[in-house]
Amino acid sequence: MKNKKKREYQSSELVKSFARMYGFEDKLVAFEIKDFLEEYLDESLFNEIKSVNIQNKVIMITINSPLLKNDFKMRKSFYLKKFQDKFGVEKFNDLQIL
Repeated sequence: MKNKKKREYQSSELVKSFARMYGFEDKLVAFEIKDFLEEYLDESLFNEIKSVNIQNKVIMITINSPLLKNDFKMRKSFYLKKFQDKFGVEKFNDLQIL
């Protein structure tokens, strides 16, 4: 029988650990938000999202389409609540649509 080492990590835990050490934790969460939006939105709508970043607890989503941008602005509190529910209320306090 093969014995497991006490310090075996899953790759996601290891990546999160390095992110904490080197200060790019926010970028990992931004990738997770983008993945969430990819699942949540239609493919054609998702393709209009240029980037997702986090800076000073503010999620910044850059959108190419004026119609989608307006939709996100009108439903800003809805999306912010979704992100807070999924990733934690303490991580974000605002959402900007650029």
